[in-house]
Parts: sequence; C-alpha cells; structure tokens
Amino acid sequence: MLGRHAISRFLLPLVLWLGVAGHSVAVQENSESDQDFAAYLSFETEDLRAFYAARDGRFVWQHSESVAAFAAALNTLQSDGLNVTDYQPGAIMARYRQLQAPYTTANDRLRFELSVSRILLTALTHLQRGKVDPYQIDPQWEIPVMARALDYQGISEAVDAQRFEQAFSLARPYPAPYQRLRAGLAYYRNIQLEGGWQQLPQRPQSLRPGDVDADVPLLRQRLAMIGGLGLQNAMSAVQPEEQTATLLEYDEAMVGAVRLFQRHHLLEADGIVGQQTRNAFNVSVDERINQIRANLERARWLLHGEASAFILVDIAGYRISYFRPNGEIWRSRIVVGQPYRSTPSLRSEITHLTVNPTWTVPPTIYREDSLPKIRDDIGYLYRQNMSVLDLRGQRLDPQQIDWWNPGSIMLRQGPGPMNALGQLVLRFPNNHLVYLHDTPAQALFGRQQRAFSSGCIRVQGITELAQLLFDDTDTAADVKALIATGDTRNIKLRRTMPVILHYWTVHPGEDGELVFRPDIYQQDARLQKALDQPLGSQGWFEFNHLTPGESESGLPVDVLVPMAGQ
Repeated sequence: MLGRHAISRFLLPLVLWLGVAGHSVAVQENSESDQDFAAYLSFETEDLRAFYAARDGRFVWQHSESVAAFAAALNTLQSDGLNVTDYQPGAIMARYRQLQAPYTTANDRLRFELSVSRILLTALTHLQRGKVDPYQIDPQWEIPVMARALDYQGISEAVDAQRFEQAFSLARPYPAPYQRLRAGLAYYRNIQLEGGWQQLPQRPQSLRPGDVDADVPLLRQRLAMIGGLGLQNAMSAVQPEEQTATLLEYDEAMVGAVRLFQRHHLLEADGIVGQQTRNAFNVSVDERINQIRANLERARWLLHGEASAFILVDIAGYRISYFRPNGEIWRSRIVVGQPYRSTPSLRSEITHLTVNPTWTVPPTIYREDSLPKIRDDIGYLYRQNMSVLDLRGQRLDPQQIDWWNPGSIMLRQGPGPMNALGQLVLRFPNNHLVYLHDTPAQALFGRQQRAFSSGCIRVQGITELAQLLFDDTDTAADVKALIATGDTRNIKLRRTMPVILHYWTVHPGEDGELVFRPDIYQQDARLQKALDQPLGSQGWFEFNHLTPGESESGLPVDVLVPMAGQ
C-alpha cells in the first residue's frame, strides 16, 4: 500500500482541480480535505492506486469530451462478448451532468473521478483475465492466473489522448485465436441482425449425395450464410420457392460444402445430412453467439502467451499440439475423458517419461470396471496380464480371493502390447492423477468425437512427441530404442516442459473459420449464465443521486467508502 505522504503528493493535482473545474469549490492545500482524499485512496484497490501513481495523481475525467468519449468506448466492449451494461456508460454521463449543478461539492467530484476510473480498471481487468472466476464453472480447474500485469503507464497515456480502444488493446489477449473469435462474434451478430436463419425440417430419412429433395434449396441458403464456404455468390440468390429439378438436387458442390460444415462441427465428414448434421444446422444464431462469448471468456483466462515451448491439450477439440517459440510444430489426435470421468483443465510441467510402463488400476476403475469382469470370469486377469497385490506390493493368488469380498488389494497390469497405457507415459504433477499416454486401442483415434477414457489423455503418435521432448530438453535418449528393450524405465527430462490442458467449445480451425465442438462436459450454459450475471453493486463503483435539498441544507452528502480489496 502507498504511504500517506506519497498519497498526499500525487493527490495534490486532484485537490487543485476540485477548486477550479466546473463550479469553484474552496479547498486549501495540505488541509483536512487533502487528508480526506488520502484516506479515500487508501481504501481503494491496488490497481487503482497504481493507476494514479503512474499519472502522478493527475485527474482523468475533467472534461466532458473525455467523459463522453469513454462512455462511447465502453459500448465497443460488446465486441469482446462482454455486457456493456456492467460498465454503466449511461450512468457515467448522467452523473457527469449532475455534477454541473451549483450544489455539488468537492467530495462529489472526487467520488465521480474515482468511480469512473474504477469502471475503467474493471473493464481492463475483465479484458485481461476475464469477468468470471473459472473455479465457478469447473471445480477441477487447476490453471493459475498467468495474466501479464497491466501497463498502467501505457494505459494512462492512451486515456489522456482519448484513445480508449488502444487502452483496451493493452489489456486484451494478443494471440491470433482471440482476434479470430472476436471476428466470428461480429460475423454471427450481423446474421442475427438480419433475422438469423431458418430451421431445416426434421426428417426420418437422411439426405444423401445425388438425392432430389424439397429441403435442398433451404439447405443451400443456409450454407450460403456461413462464411468461408465459398457459396455466397453461387447460392445466396436462390429462393426455396424456385424449386426446379436442378435446384432440388443435392449435387456435388453442396456435398463438398456440407462436408466442410461437418468438419467445422466435429461431425463425421461424409456429406450425408443425417440427424446429427441437421441438429447442428438448427442450432440458432443466438446460441452460436453465446458459445463464442463463452469461449472469448475462456481465452481471457488463458491466452496471455507462453514464453517458451509448451504442449497444449485441446480437450473438446480432441487434439494435442506442441509449440516452439516460433509456432506449432506438431499436432495429433487424442482421446479424452468421458463426461462422467472428465479430463480436468490444468497447467503443469512434464518432468519424466515412463517407457514400457506397468499400470496400477485406479480405485474407481477397479470398482466400476475391473471387479465386475473378474466376478464374471477370473480368466480376465490372465488375459489382461494383471497381477493381484496387497497394499505392501506382495503378489496374491487370485484363486484364493473371495471376489465378492476381496478386501484391500490392488491390480497391476504388466508391461506389454496389451497394457492400458501402451508403451509410453508422459508424467506431470497434478491433483487429478492424469497423464498423457499411449494406448493399444488405436482404432478410437479414427472416430470424430473421442471422449472414451477415464480422464487421462491417450495420444496418437506419442513416440514422436516424446522424441521431440527429449531433443528440446537436451535429454540424450532414443525413444524407440528404449521401448525395444521391453524394460520398464523412468527417464527424467533435463528440463521440464510446460503442459496445458484446456477446454474450448469454439476455436478457430486451420482455415481460420470457427469450429464449434460439442460441449461434452456441459460447461457452456454455466459460463454463459455467469457472464450475463450483472455486476450490480459489488464495490466496483456506485453512483448516488444528489438532490438540491440535501446540499443546500448544509448537511454532508452520504459517502460510501469502498472496503479494501473490493
């Protein structure tokens, strides 16, 4: 916290302004009023104190032009998916007009100055790290706040020049995916302003390539509304009532467009308009807008740049990427946790690899999966190369165990081609006991939607990723040679590698178009509700209405001093 003398030093310009701006108010330097101002700021948040320290205590909101420009700039925050009403642009202007009345006091002007600055910093904080606490949405959240510090000097200079968009840009995440999400939000909002799109009728039969069908003109129109499909010029003028034989044909060009639509919605890209594809077409534009808004918020939680190489696990996109400082160099498919055994969002550091691992069956999988199979057929243990151990790690004879009352035991699967972890595990500390690993079930990587695991992440081509990690961390090892020995070994990396597991339900694809993923863990609705929850009177700012009677009576106007930390 700033000392009292430092506060008084940079509050002096505030005191002087109170005596000259608008209607003159008598204020003496180093007077009791000066001490009141110092007391005010001592109750403010650290960011507000830092902001005024960067300005040497100069007031921001002295002139109607700057106040009006800021109120107008707040309206642009809708482009980030934020609710403009949270920042009260109308109330700012109304309060400023009130302050031009003859009965306003120095105290009123100080409160206005600090309140509007508080709104500015609230908006900047929301842009920088999000409005919603991620722990509200995901109880498993394990990603520390990595947001960079606000550039108070740069923000102050931008505000003085009334370049509020520049001030906002200093707080926004700068990676390209955030900007693509903003562009996508603007695109879908334009569609919303034009009335949205018509629903495709539900049909018992699928629409297949070469079919002639009455739904084709409407499907053509619907495709033409989506950017990036190259159909606007060819199809936008076609009306459903123009039902000639040609227009009713589900032709090759449309099939290609539908396949692209399916890829953009994580559907099987077969060109067949079945139930899942119709459902994706019929999601309303309002719902798509809310999905994008939710993922802009997720981006604000995370996208503040990684200084070095790192691994990014895109949970809802079923993909993993390896980044060096100059960009993505490797990508592959993954299998993630089922909805009732979800893969958590977390950030950690890969510390070591296990080659030819054994697998100790986790308690939940033991109770819910393994035990019922053993009760049905004890041969399951032998087919799966599993040993039964007591809690000291001593082997037990499976034939001597009452499997309806087995007591305290463990199951451990030996290394080999049938091991559930495959031939390789990448390990990192976390509270959920999850890791990246190989798998014998390679066929699942061919599915479009791949939420089949018990929480851990199965990686296609994990040996390639492991060798990249060895090379980039100066760990002298040959992955394939280590696997070929058949021996179980732990290999410690000479330098740890950051790994991030994150959940996106909308993200830019390789072609720049937005890809909408199924919300497999049902988190979007909670996040959208939290985003739309009004800030209300939460200590960020509050405007009180004054009446001439209150000031003319000589009684002091009630002052609400914010509590520290609010």
